[in-house]
Amino acid sequence: MKGTKILYISQEITPYLPATSQSSLSRDLPQSMQEKSFEVRTFMPLYGMINERRNQLHEVIRLSGMNIVIDDTDHPLIIKVATLQPSRMQVYFIDNDDYFHTHGSATLETASSPEDNDERAIFFNRGVLETVKKLRWDAAVIHCSGWISAFAPLYIKKVYADDPAFAKAKVVTALFGPETAFEGTLDARLVEKLKFDGIDDEAIKALGDAPVDHNTLMRMAMDHSDAIIAAQENVDPELIEYARSTGKPFMSFPGTEDFAQAYYNFYRTLLGVE
Repeated sequence: MKGTKILYISQEITPYLPATSQSSLSRDLPQSMQEKSFEVRTFMPLYGMINERRNQLHEVIRLSGMNIVIDDTDHPLIIKVATLQPSRMQVYFIDNDDYFHTHGSATLETASSPEDNDERAIFFNRGVLETVKKLRWDAAVIHCSGWISAFAPLYIKKVYADDPAFAKAKVVTALFGPETAFEGTLDARLVEKLKFDGIDDEAIKALGDAPVDHNTLMRMAMDHSDAIIAAQENVDPELIEYARSTGKPFMSFPGTEDFAQAYYNFYRTLLGVE
């Protein structure tokens, strides 16, 4: 498994955001896998409340400058990076003034402007995938944590399916408790926006006709994943039941004491390593 590449697409990571069960796991898990000789790359959104100077973020000019079209509108992609100490693990940040513009804010944009959450999440995931292509970094496992990463499995399997960077990757969706969910529903035109990217009705049938809430979005993510993990103890039982019903490899919450070994073993099984 030495040198096997794992891409982590994360909703939040400490110390860039306050420590929570999710943000701490999203830091500790990649670091643990790096210590076990995996190659890791980690991405998260550049929320406005992240202090760029204190965390020593800097723009990666060679990766920035691309435009991502969402709903027939261009949105410039800006990539920044920081290094976590003492592990020396790099964290890449997806930025754009339209979706992550309230710098210095005490509130995440996902809460202060929830009307943009569908496009914010689509932009974030497409930004990650386009950046990984530019890096020429072909991951064996793509681990998606939190609802803001939920469009990644759909785009990997339907829009980027023939791209060498993603064609062989195993996509994992990690489920978290209700405190990490968004409230309410996403924009009523979400399905229309996805179709603009060439995604067909069959691929998004899990979204249904009603406005999309958190659990509906996560069911769609699971539909396009190769494996599913309960990353917290308090995951909604409805999502656990759906995960089990898919018949895909599923890991129950492994606890916190020896979580790294549990994830390591799960990745090995998923990749067919004895």
